[in-house]
Amino acid sequence: MAKEWYILHIFSGYEKRVERAIRLLMESGEIPAGVISEIKIPEEELTEVKDGKKRVVRRKFLPGYILIEMDLPAVNWKGVCAPIRRIHGVTGFLGVVGDARPQAISADEAKSVLQKSGEIKGERARSVQMFTPGQQVKIIEGPFDTFTGTVEEVMADRNKLRVMVAIFGRTTPVEVDMLQVELI
Repeated sequence: MAKEWYILHIFSGYEKRVERAIRLLMESGEIPAGVISEIKIPEEELTEVKDGKKRVVRRKFLPGYILIEMDLPAVNWKGVCAPIRRIHGVTGFLGVVGDARPQAISADEAKSVLQKSGEIKGERARSVQMFTPGQQVKIIEGPFDTFTGTVEEVMADRNKLRVMVAIFGRTTPVEVDMLQVELI
């Protein structure tokens, strides 16, 4: 068997507790060595701007779920899954009805979740602040520092804004990062 990613559904807010409990089961030998290779809580890095200061925070983007990379044996899979299901706060594996064998998620789904959480290169920290066209903003960083303007276009996928700024009496479009501006 090859290692595959499985999603465990749990009570929201119990992510760290369940992760610790699984690691204890692995250390105590209730789950055979080498079956579980990684446990991930899907979190993403967000950049917040408060009082003019930037700070990076981690937030769960899939609360109530944990990703587990396992090499689930074909013969004794219940011996691995049963102790995990008995952990307080665990409701079961995603997509499993009753006592059926858990189904792994596709490689593409696993890749997209791991990219969003920063485990795999691909996405970078995004801004918490959301902008809409027509809002007035002040540029606080970069070559256009202290200029004010109107948001013309929001490019959320790239974390960029196109802002119309008055330079020498003419409005000029300027592309800036979302972290370089603040709402007025």
